[in-house]
Amino acid sequence: MLRWERATVIDHRPGWAGVRRLLVRIDTTGETVSALAYPELTGEPGTGEQVLLNTNALRRGLGTGGEAMVVARPAHLPAAEEIAGHMVKARYTPMQTMVDAIDDPASEHYEILQHAEGLDGMPVVVADLHSSLPAVVAGVRAEAPLARIVYVHTDAAALPAAYSATAATLREQGLLAAIISAGQSFGGDLEAVTVHSALLGARHVAGADVAVVIQGPGNLGTGTGWGFSGVQAAEAVHAAHVLGGVPVAALRVSSADARARHRGLSHHSATMFGRATLAPLRLPVLDPSDDEYSAFHMSVTEQMESAIIGPALERSCRHQLAPVRAEGLIAALEALPVRLSTMGRGLEEDPEAFLYAALAGRCAASLTTDC
Repeated sequence: MLRWERATVIDHRPGWAGVRRLLVRIDTTGETVSALAYPELTGEPGTGEQVLLNTNALRRGLGTGGEAMVVARPAHLPAAEEIAGHMVKARYTPMQTMVDAIDDPASEHYEILQHAEGLDGMPVVVADLHSSLPAVVAGVRAEAPLARIVYVHTDAAALPAAYSATAATLREQGLLAAIISAGQSFGGDLEAVTVHSALLGARHVAGADVAVVIQGPGNLGTGTGWGFSGVQAAEAVHAAHVLGGVPVAALRVSSADARARHRGLSHHSATMFGRATLAPLRLPVLDPSDDEYSAFHMSVTEQMESAIIGPALERSCRHQLAPVRAEGLIAALEALPVRLSTMGRGLEEDPEAFLYAALAGRCAASLTTDC
């Protein structure tokens, strides 16, 4: 069910690349709320003009994505932009948008994609939570400061790549070489039809040493075994494997989550990498010789062995434990130009959530050369 409401723009708030934050007044109620606009879709909203809002998530009080979204500016149609190709994203929705995709015949990169046969052993870090992205980047940089990191934004959560202030900041600060929006997602530096072609583009167009594949902000969970959007991460593992990359799992781990199913090793990671994944991957864990190693980290490894390695082995899928040292990783996380937050918890409240993602980044970087 759609809930649309008319509002008037009162003021602009600080946004980031590809996003405008607005303060608007709902015409029917007079209430003032925050709204978000994508200039790529609507053009630039101005103070005093009327806008049409989608307020579904706002009225339901949702977390990520729980704000008013500008659908249109009735009095101002955005200027048409000429697109050489025929690629449509957010297909068959009222907001479907045309993009220049790297695998479109009209693309300047089309010939490269036609002849690209594989990833040449490129490590591919795969995670389910978008909050893992900066921590993975920190881990890569701590091990290989010159590595080119490309983020593949999948379509399991936020479709607009611009919705991620984290990715935008990492890109602006030079910590990401490029953002590629894959599938129905859109708005990255490069566009791709599938995760497979996005990974090939990361390697052969963007020159990646390491690729990171994660859904955008807004993981959808139901509390059931299989009903969470992050399960799509298993497909990314398969794509990396069949293209000759080296999949590396960024495990979802927490010492502070109040929900038992997410404490220690999350059931999401157990399902994605233990039951849904049919290709071998590396599973970074804290090295037992590390000074920070504790009973908690031992229990995570034990959970991993029983919930991931064992079930995968029953299907003849041999995952590999990868002990990684944590030296310098907390400092690297603290030095990031973005705020670390997962389920409302920061680095101090839940350090393990970010540490294990950073371990994955360091593991991936150790597989690269000349970085």
